Amino acid sequence: MTIRPDPAALARWPDVPACYDWLSLDRRGTWRLRGEAVEHAGLAGFLNANYGRDESGNWLVHNGPQRVYVALEYTPWVLRLHPDGRLTTHTGAGVAAVARACLDEEGNVLLDTDLGAGLLDDRDLAAFLAECRLADGSVADDEVLLAVMTGGSGEGAQARSQVSWRNLPLQAVERAAVAERFGFRARPAP
Repeated sequence: MTIRPDPAALARWPDVPACYDWLSLDRRGTWRLRGEAVEHAGLAGFLNANYGRDESGNWLVHNGPQRVYVALEYTPWVLRLHPDGRLTTHTGAGVAAVARACLDEEGNVLLDTDLGAGLLDDRDLAAFLAECRLADGSVADDEVLLAVMTGGSGEGAQARSQVSWRNLPLQAVERAAVAERFGFRARPAP
């Protein structure tokens, strides 16, 4: 979802400086303006509608000709898992496909979607984990999930390779490597 500025706005105001360190997205999908949660529905709707990435992997909101870069607490998308099985983003966009499911060392679930990398909202972890299965179809228990998180060896390694979510193998990922692995910049800078 690469976003481009309005050409007419750029023609009228060609020298509007980009904005950094004003807007952020927290791990539950709440917009924050200078650290304060955005509670105004109209402003949140504007941010949601104008959110996207540039060609360098920065995430931003276009405010007319101005680029307002977004500092990400974790990933560009925060995902919600609905009771009917649908996934949506913090902006309300539907996720059409998931290519990869990962679990980091802190127990965070990351999904590589058709829209980009998303962190599953922690309020939906129980529903996600209930869908994690072993090769024999049984529910993955805490010990096996912990083996995925820690990248353990031995019996845990064998179990780790067998854990899946919706037929996708659950892979280990280190939090420090997420931005590079999924191709985005968490902290845009001038």
